[in-house]
Amino acid sequence: SGNDNSEALPESMPSAPGTLPHFMEEPDDSYIIKSNPIVLRCKAKPAMQIFFKCNGEWVHQNEHVSEESLDEATGLKVREVFINVTRQQVEDFHGPEDYWCQCVAWSHLGTSKSRKASVRIAYLRKNFEQDPQGKEVPIEGMIVLHCRPPEGVPAAEVEWLKNEEPIDSNLDENIDTRADHNLIIRQARLSDSGNYTCMAANIVAKRRSMSATVVVYVNGGWSSWTEWSNCNARCGRGWQKRSRTCTNPAPLNGGAFCEGMSVQKITCTSLCPVDGSWEVWSEWSVCSPQCEHLRVRECVAPPPRNGGKFCEGLGQESENCTEGLCIQDKKPLHEIKSQNLEAASDIALYSGLGAAVLAVAVLVVGVTLYRRSQSEYGVDVIDSSALTGGFQTFNFKTVRQGNSLLLNPSMQPDLTVSRTYSGPICLQDPMDKELMTESSLFNPLSDIKVKVQSSFMVSLGVAERAEYHGKAHSGTFPHGNHRPFGTIHARNKAMYIQNLSSISTASELKTTALFGHLGGRLVVPNTGVSLLIPHGAIPEESSWEIYLAITQKESSLQPEGSDVLLGPEVTCGPSEVSVSTPFALTIPHCADANPEHWNIHLKRRTQQGKWEEVMSVEEETTSCYCLLDPYACHILLNSFGTYALIGEPISDCAVRQLKVAVFGCLSCNSLDYNLRVYCMDNTPCAFQEVVSDERLQGGQLLEEPKLLHFKGNTCSLQISVLDIPPFLWRIKPFTACQEVPFSRVWRGSARPLLCAFSLERYSPGTTQLACKVCVRQLKGHEQVLHVQTSILESERETITFFAHDDSNFPAQVGPKAFKIPFSIRQRICATFDTPSAKGKDWQMLAQKNSINRNLSYFATQSSPSAVILDLWEARHQHDGDLDSLACALEEIGRTHSKGSEVTETELEEPDFNYSHQNGL
Repeated sequence: SGNDNSEALPESMPSAPGTLPHFMEEPDDSYIIKSNPIVLRCKAKPAMQIFFKCNGEWVHQNEHVSEESLDEATGLKVREVFINVTRQQVEDFHGPEDYWCQCVAWSHLGTSKSRKASVRIAYLRKNFEQDPQGKEVPIEGMIVLHCRPPEGVPAAEVEWLKNEEPIDSNLDENIDTRADHNLIIRQARLSDSGNYTCMAANIVAKRRSMSATVVVYVNGGWSSWTEWSNCNARCGRGWQKRSRTCTNPAPLNGGAFCEGMSVQKITCTSLCPVDGSWEVWSEWSVCSPQCEHLRVRECVAPPPRNGGKFCEGLGQESENCTEGLCIQDKKPLHEIKSQNLEAASDIALYSGLGAAVLAVAVLVVGVTLYRRSQSEYGVDVIDSSALTGGFQTFNFKTVRQGNSLLLNPSMQPDLTVSRTYSGPICLQDPMDKELMTESSLFNPLSDIKVKVQSSFMVSLGVAERAEYHGKAHSGTFPHGNHRPFGTIHARNKAMYIQNLSSISTASELKTTALFGHLGGRLVVPNTGVSLLIPHGAIPEESSWEIYLAITQKESSLQPEGSDVLLGPEVTCGPSEVSVSTPFALTIPHCADANPEHWNIHLKRRTQQGKWEEVMSVEEETTSCYCLLDPYACHILLNSFGTYALIGEPISDCAVRQLKVAVFGCLSCNSLDYNLRVYCMDNTPCAFQEVVSDERLQGGQLLEEPKLLHFKGNTCSLQISVLDIPPFLWRIKPFTACQEVPFSRVWRGSARPLLCAFSLERYSPGTTQLACKVCVRQLKGHEQVLHVQTSILESERETITFFAHDDSNFPAQVGPKAFKIPFSIRQRICATFDTPSAKGKDWQMLAQKNSINRNLSYFATQSSPSAVILDLWEARHQHDGDLDSLACALEEIGRTHSKGSEVTETELEEPDFNYSHQNGL
């Protein structure tokens, strides 16, 4: 290809006037990496020949590779030529300048030369010309770290790492890395403390500088003076004082402590109190028509001053002024009194007789109504068009007004408490115009309205419960019922209701234990709520009975605006307990906790019953600490009380995680089977509540619950039953799909959302059911639960309710409650609480445990490492992942000369084995 016939070239040229060659591609500057040759290329038109010239000498034509083609647009000949340049050729060249090559192209009119392309051998030296140096900087001071990378061709580009993570100055305007490879932090923050490394790289290699430790310290500052105390002497000369603390800010990372006095005293003089004394009585007044006169006195001899006591006794006296001889209406006073007594006694006699007669009449009427109610039950359905879809309303006319099923008929209803009946209501086909239920269940209150969706969803338009719009006394009705009342004999009904009521109220979500100086852990079983009392938090030789409870009734916290309650309302107490180190409270939540979509707050209920904000989860504060994990929030607190998590959605992309579960049981009619689909907050306590209700109703979990990501985009939720086996089962028309408004799901009450479906068998011999339950949000996430079950309990496969069943150990006291043995914990604290100029202190321990925010909170503690380990204990109460903790310590590199701080042998102490075997 390099031996083109030059005599043939003119014949191949177009007839158009000739032009000089024009370069379409010129050779580029190149670098030889290791021993790999590089390729230089050149392309021109029109061109009869192209040759390379390197360092002023022509390259032999045998070393050229050429290709030629015809430009279709102009008809001109295009020629492209390649040559290889090896490392040996460049090394053997010893000229005043770099190795270079250019190409020369020929046409009929002459030659054209390309640009010169240099060829250099790429390399990068090992040693930095200047490594960054560690330094200690006051907060808000400027940090400048210098870095001069190793010599290299091409010149190395520099990147900075902080604690092995790349620094992007585009994301933090406080950091500048553009100035001559240096790192500049304009105003130092506590979070800027760490190990900084300069990374240099070019096309050949990467080099890493020595790490420089930067410590941002805070000099202590005095808080404002407190108000002057009261004078210590109640009377006469004394003193009063005021104080201030070195907490504005507190010294951190070796910063200087405040200079000056923390307490001031001054002398004071208090006025001595003067107790009041009565003056003499006044003269008696003139005798009044009521045959009385009076006299008065005042507390003015002297009056009380300077906090003195007021006079004791009465300031006014009255007495009869006629010694019983006073006359009213021409009769002596004693005669008038006797007549009044006789009249009063007559009235009492007649009143008693009237009341007795009335009581007998009421008793007779009551017995008559009771007998009639026992022999005849029922209601008339005025409007039974419930199968037309949507929310329909039934109006019930009660046939009898008796109330034989009230637990205490004499008890007056409490008109301030609203109750909801949760038992199943069995409905026949509405074409029969009859409602299969006991009228006596609805008789306790008149004018009851029940909202029904598609005949099978009752209460709030979606739940299978009858909602009373009247009021009833708490405790009157049960929360659950797994058998139809129509199958129970009349004389056993009241007893059945009473037994169910006692079952539903017996299981209180509360755990109590006695704690002392050794600390321990409280867990409300299967709810995700726990409390960790650290060792030493309670003073020695004292103990407290500490409790942990979940509010089961409707929460008193009513979120404002777009805020939503993200978890249970949790109470720990008693409130008068004082702890020396923070305790850890774990509350589950249902938010997909992305700080770009949620702003999550911790709130506390005051003694007056109002709610006040404690802190935002992302807030920097030294009063308490919140660590938000994907499914729970771990809170470090110093005072007991009632707490709750509130979420404020920042965007429509905020996601509330819902757990979808489907339960089933045989209906009142033996041919019917009820499917109940729950959508609840993805918290263990919400699932615990559903499981408890279903156990009372005889329900069985049919499929593993699934997670639904419900977005705050105002779109509603659809629940439908699909793929029902034909000829075996059927579902009534218009009831296979139910839709729930967005607000009911997003800002619904604490009760889980329930949709119920009724399936009917064609034959009693059908015992297997297979179908799909689809739950989806419009323009959002969708989950499909595949139901395949036997409707007979003896053949049904059992599905586990809880992954971590901690009901066997609700309370553990002492060392067995902790994963880390106390001796090892002491050594870790002694090691990491000691400040280190290399940055390998408690801050590194926090970072290795994914605690990167609000480090100033730990700095104010007497032992920051101990509080960090307490937080670790709270986060790992189920897994007890000591391996990860040991790896974190090993990465930090803080080891004693005799071996590792935490070794596998040390972790196999008897106390640890016991607690690990018990699943704590």
